[in-house]
Amino acid sequence: MYRAIAANKRNTIFIIALFLVLIGALGLVANFMYSPSGSYSIFIGTVVGALIYVVIQYFASSGQAVALSGAKQIEKRDNPRLYRTVENLAITTGMPMPKVYIIDDPAPNAFAAGRDPKHAVVAATTGLLDLMDDSELEGVMAHEMGHVQNYDIRVTTIVFGLVVAVGFLADILLRMSFFSRGGRNNGNVIFLVLGLAAMIVAPIVATAVQAAVSRQREYLADATGALTTRHPDALASALEKLGAYGRPMQKQNSTMAHMWIADPTKPGIIDRMFSTHPPIADRAKRLRESGLRF
Repeated sequence: MYRAIAANKRNTIFIIALFLVLIGALGLVANFMYSPSGSYSIFIGTVVGALIYVVIQYFASSGQAVALSGAKQIEKRDNPRLYRTVENLAITTGMPMPKVYIIDDPAPNAFAAGRDPKHAVVAATTGLLDLMDDSELEGVMAHEMGHVQNYDIRVTTIVFGLVVAVGFLADILLRMSFFSRGGRNNGNVIFLVLGLAAMIVAPIVATAVQAAVSRQREYLADATGALTTRHPDALASALEKLGAYGRPMQKQNSTMAHMWIADPTKPGIIDRMFSTHPPIADRAKRLRESGLRF
């Protein structure tokens, strides 16, 4: 368990480096298209701008996630059941009490965000609160607190910001290609092809990395939540309910899909290939098998 947590911290550095390489590649394409021969000003500006964006995103992304989801912060008097569940889990794990939010949405779901346990937030939908019994709700929130405990939320925060950055840069590059009036010797057709390629390839690579990292984190958070509650069957039951009664969120945003305990969209065949979540049946099976060892 502790080795997995340490690996997640190392993954933060790895993910930042991988995305910066991707962003740097987009910068090189833009530099080739528009910068005078021998100058790397656009490339340098792109990388520096991306670094500044990562720093800003690192501190601001939890607020952005809350805003995108439409979550509203609560105190104990607003919803004692949810608040006390999170409070008891914080006491059990010895973690600081995170801010608690509720999302007015019939789709059952929950997420955690923030850069570290001292700055964490957890949120649950009204649909989740209506669907789960107390032990299942505890299992779900233990899963989310597991993300906090394992520093998954730090990785999630960085991925969330950098996926947006890659998409934004690719979109700018495409628009520049369409409106270019000049360039190097090969003409505007080359610029347009490069812009189209960058727009298509970069977000696909970013999404693939996002999905691969997220799937492994979900398994780890399931295990951590089960270890906290000593009741893996409750989380397994909650996951099975999410699989049976889940529905798309009313406010969907693909850049934060990996933050939720269950996929907030209604994926098609192509979407499932890049799913940020492992199959619910597989997760529930692992939990029930681990329950035999408790």
